[in-house]
Amino acid sequence: MDDLSRFCCLNTNCPDHGKRGVENLTVTFRYGPNKSRRMLRCRTCQDRFSERKGTALFDCRLPPEKALSVLEHIAEGCGVRQTGRLCKVNRNTVGRLSRLEGRHSHDRHDEVVAFSPEHP
Repeated sequence: MDDLSRFCCLNTNCPDHGKRGVENLTVTFRYGPNKSRRMLRCRTCQDRFSERKGTALFDCRLPPEKALSVLEHIAEGCGVRQTGRLCKVNRNTVGRLSRLEGRHSHDRHDEVVAFSPEHP
């Protein structure tokens, strides 16, 4: 059985949108290299989405290890061209992954801050 407790429905019109651990998600099928990625379905709204949707790795054609290596180089302060050379990927790929991760980090920050306790 797959542990789906860290996932939530991404459909903004769903009553269970953003609620983790309510057991409304099921694995519809697996896809990708070696069937390693899961397609999830919400039992409440019947919407389907990839487990990678909303992350920088969504629709990424690179192997996960290489994509994470690119993001680690950027996080360490390497430039786009330098990262492309070190990871053996095109500099446009580095820029695209950086933008996606930046948007994802920004949204995640806003989500965490929204639920932070108020300070007196």
